[in-house]
Amino acid sequence: MTKQVLIVDDEERIRELVQACLEDLGGWDTLTAASGQEGLNIAQTASSHVDAILLDISMPDMDGFAVYEQLQANAATQSIPVILLTAKVLPSDRARFAQMGIAGIITKPFEPTTISEELANILGWDD
Repeated sequence: MTKQVLIVDDEERIRELVQACLEDLGGWDTLTAASGQEGLNIAQTASSHVDAILLDISMPDMDGFAVYEQLQANAATQSIPVILLTAKVLPSDRARFAQMGIAGIITKPFEPTTISEELANILGWDD
């Protein structure tokens, strides 16, 4: 069965680029959300089985950390692996993210041709 990845990012260009790369190069299905709240709504809908979430940290209204906390607080979504997509990563952040149970980090700017490989490596989806 094809994996489905939810992309949550407030920047339309990023969402479209990641979506194209994951679908064309990774062969996965994708769902997209323009805000943290929209991402939560999609993740919590039983009809949209999400295998992983690619989550931007810097978003207006609800940042990626708030989204992640809500995902973790919900039994229906707490087992979905979350990969952060962020421009700002300090070495101290990496340790904090690992303690939080975040699956991995992909830093912006990312390499479009390898983002699906990075995601597969982080999640152990390698064939």
